[in-house]
Amino acid sequence: MRPTLREIDDIVTDLDKLRRELDRVNARLERHKNPLRYFATHAVLYIVIPSLLLTITHILVTITFNLSPIPLRIASIIIPLLFGFLAYPLHRVSALAAFMLALLAAGVSILSMLTVTGIHDRVPILPTVWVEWREVFEYGASILLAFVSGNILGVVIFQVLPRVLSQGGKPNAFAFRVARLLGQHVGEEQLRRRARLIQDLMQTVGPLAGVAATAVGSIYAGLKGLLG
Repeated sequence: MRPTLREIDDIVTDLDKLRRELDRVNARLERHKNPLRYFATHAVLYIVIPSLLLTITHILVTITFNLSPIPLRIASIIIPLLFGFLAYPLHRVSALAAFMLALLAAGVSILSMLTVTGIHDRVPILPTVWVEWREVFEYGASILLAFVSGNILGVVIFQVLPRVLSQGGKPNAFAFRVARLLGQHVGEEQLRRRARLIQDLMQTVGPLAGVAATAVGSIYAGLKGLLG
């Protein structure tokens, strides 16, 4: 007997779950099998390289060409966002790991820029007044939030959307309950379509809201001191 469309949808959904679980298992195995290479790769890709790029941009903008700091602040949003975005498809970096990498990248970047400025201007490397410290914290928050925003965007594109598309016509029980609360006097097929739409919205709106919130926070923290 040939399988029905619903049975095919169930099989596709189960295969997608198995694939995601296999990705997580492979990542854990790599971490336990080659911990030195695993952590070194993450450190180089997501801390050293973005910090180096930000420091080079800092030198070019503030020292070499003596430009307005706005291009530097924009680059300090774009660069960590791109690396945070790549962290999920390349290494399945989780939200907690992305936050830790972002924190380290922000710290190394800011310390490197402060060191360059201190040596070039012959001033103390660390800020000496609270106003300068506040600017440092805001700048660091901008880098951190940009990285996290990129990571969430990567999760949305490479995990959430494929999962939503692969689920076919199989809404979950909670989506069905919400669909019934919105109106019970409909046909079974219409109720199923309504539940499917509700489920898709629940799975995509949350992560997209996270992207929007962290991106706005990054832009605000990065440009607040410049734009007043």
